[in-house]
Amino acid sequence: MAEITAKDVQTLRKMTGAGILAARNALVESDGDIEKAAVWLREQGLAGASKRSDRERSEGAVSVVVTGEGKLGAVVSLECETDFVAKSADFVRLVDVLAESVALQGESGIEAHADEIDELKVVLKENIAVGRSERFEALDGGVLGSYLHVQNGRGVNGIIVELTGGSAELAHDIAVHIAFARPEFLTKDDVPAEAIEAERETIAAIAKNEGKPEAQLDKIVEGRLQGWFKERVLLEQPYARDDKQTIAQLLGSAKLTRFAQVVVGA
Repeated sequence: MAEITAKDVQTLRKMTGAGILAARNALVESDGDIEKAAVWLREQGLAGASKRSDRERSEGAVSVVVTGEGKLGAVVSLECETDFVAKSADFVRLVDVLAESVALQGESGIEAHADEIDELKVVLKENIAVGRSERFEALDGGVLGSYLHVQNGRGVNGIIVELTGGSAELAHDIAVHIAFARPEFLTKDDVPAEAIEAERETIAAIAKNEGKPEAQLDKIVEGRLQGWFKERVLLEQPYARDDKQTIAQLLGSAKLTRFAQVVVGA
């Protein structure tokens, strides 16, 4: 059998627009003959698949998995062009497979299913690719919780949370809160200092334009800045099911270690 070189693969890709794996497979099937490989790709419907790669992927589906006795978790998005494809059975099945694979194997779990992704591109004739993915492996004493908001038969908003000193039920409740509150940061310390300073200056300018007394500006700015934090910082947010307590108060002695949220189109 002829040796398949990276140069041959690249040449075939330029000729046909096929993906890397498809081009390599074609050369294997054609014993290294580039012309025959190009014909094989056309016959299989794989030529030109990569030409769709510049089309916008604004739709997709999300899947969340917690496995390994609750110690391994992943949230993964698979992106595509249209809602019609995003809610198709094969598309939803593949994103579920990817999430399970990433939870167990990490990023190599995505590579293991590269052929399936390429095949789906051909079958569904859209630009399809893995979007954001996050994997959690719980620390000693840690528990994972998750939530997936489903719409039109596919996940669109997935969250995974890690707690220490808390229960899986509490982790799940916080994941549900995150789904709808959409915090950007875990703690105030996570917010970039320059973002805080820029917001402080904006608030001050607004207060001045409102004619607020100069002597009260500092107090007004700090008060409104706290409201800004509540919109963005998870521990500062009022709990969705009981706005009389914050997420920090809901946690009690438990510690929220980290969270990840993946939303279709975000």
